[in-house]
Amino acid sequence: MAEITAAAVKALREKTDLPMMECKKALTEAGGDEAKAMQILREMFKKVQEKRADNVTAEGRVFIASKPDASEAAMVEIQCESSPVATGEVMRKFGQAMADQLLAGPGAADAAALMAQKGAGASQTFQEQYEEIVNKIREKIVVNRIVRVKGPVGGYVHHDYKTGVLFVASGTPKSGDILKDVAMHIAGLNPTVTKPEDLEQSIIKAERDRLVEEARASKKPENIIEKMVDGRMKVFYAEQGVLLMQPFAKDDSKTVSQAIADAGIDAVKFYRWKVGAG
Repeated sequence: MAEITAAAVKALREKTDLPMMECKKALTEAGGDEAKAMQILREMFKKVQEKRADNVTAEGRVFIASKPDASEAAMVEIQCESSPVATGEVMRKFGQAMADQLLAGPGAADAAALMAQKGAGASQTFQEQYEEIVNKIREKIVVNRIVRVKGPVGGYVHHDYKTGVLFVASGTPKSGDILKDVAMHIAGLNPTVTKPEDLEQSIIKAERDRLVEEARASKKPENIIEKMVDGRMKVFYAEQGVLLMQPFAKDDSKTVSQAIADAGIDAVKFYRWKVGAG
């Protein structure tokens, strides 16, 4: 049996950042061959995955990368088991590199496709980096979802890192701040849809019919009834979580629709991700 020196164990530990005892065990199993030992340590990733497969990943972090001209943005959500891992430097660097690559690279249809790529200046794919991270941290980590969109688009990640928003618009904004301001509004007020027509038409019809019936009981002329109903429907839309009809968080004297119209844009859609809540 080959002698496993302390220097060899130390060298392997410096390359893998794994515990000394595991490095020694791998070197022993590999007969002192460092390359084989590194392969043995990499294969440990599968064992960690299997052991923690059923663990709940209720913690995590959302990452956003945006082009300076707001023409495009990308968002990545990574889930894990504990808050210290979610907010740690290892997760921050890994997740932000993935978001940056998704934005600047060739794109990816899904998380697996992105994991097969290498970030700028990296010698390893994200999958290889991921396996090393899982080996070190010994926690279940999941790259849950990714998206890349063309703009104008504004992004915002809440200070707890668990809520991320991309707001996609059309037109040319008079101020770049409006895109981020609406993204922040979406993070805080949690709308369900972008426009009234995005709601189920049966729900809209049922509410309008109810309001018309109530208004007609007042015996007012039909043209007045129509205006009354239209006004009440705006309140209904806001209550149903229609983004454009909500009072704008930054200036509640306006609706979001009025605020973005003043800024020269219209809403197209939004993505609001919250770790552990869809």
